[in-house]
Amino acid sequence: MNPQCAKCEKTVYPMEKLNCLDKYWHKSCFKCEFCNLKLTMKNYKGYNKLPYCATHYPTTKFTVVADTPENKRLQQNTSMQSNIIYHKEFEGQKGQFTAVDDSGKQDFTEQLQQAQVDPPQPETVQLIRSQAPAPEPEPTQEMLQQSAEDDAIYRALYDYAASDNDEVSFNEGDIITDCEIIDDAWLTGTVMSTGEHGMMPSNYLEKL
Repeated sequence: MNPQCAKCEKTVYPMEKLNCLDKYWHKSCFKCEFCNLKLTMKNYKGYNKLPYCATHYPTTKFTVVADTPENKRLQQNTSMQSNIIYHKEFEGQKGQFTAVDDSGKQDFTEQLQQAQVDPPQPETVQLIRSQAPAPEPEPTQEMLQQSAEDDAIYRALYDYAASDNDEVSFNEGDIITDCEIIDDAWLTGTVMSTGEHGMMPSNYLEKL
C-alpha cells in the first residue's frame, strides 16, 4: 500500500515519492516549513523531523549579558576568592614532598647484576600487555554489502526525462556509474554517455 505524504496527506506513488526525515513526501511538497521554498535532498536542513531552508533553519539564540559595574564587581570577587584558595592549598602542601637525589652516582654494575638475577615482575608483564594497541575490528558483512552496493554499476531499462534540477535524464541502455543509494526509490549516479551526475529513480535501472 502506498504511503501518505507528510505535507498534503495524499497518497504518494513511487514515481513521485521522496523518503526523508522518517517520512514520505511528494517531491513537490518537500518545502521549507517557514517560507515554502521548494527543497531537494541536497539543500534541505532537518529540524524536529521537518524540512527547512538554510535561511530559516531554527537556531538556538543566546542572551548577551551586559558588562555592568555590578557584574564586574562580582567577577573581581570571584577571581580574588580563587587566588586565596589556591595560595592556601599551596602553602598547606609545602613540606609534603620528599627530595629525590638525582645525582646519578648509583653503581651501574650493581643495577645490571640485579636485573640479571631478578625475573620480571608480573605487574611489569601486565603493563606491557595493556599498552599494546587493540586490534582494529574486521569489517562486518553489512559494511561490505553497503560498500558493494555503492560501487555497483547499473543499466537503464527505460528512457527517463529529469523533472527537477537535481535529477538527470538518460536513455534505455545507458550505463550508470558512481552509484550511491539514497533510499528505496532513488539513487545518485553518473550517466557515462553524457557525463551528467544527479538523482535518478532506481526502478528504472537494473544492477549489472
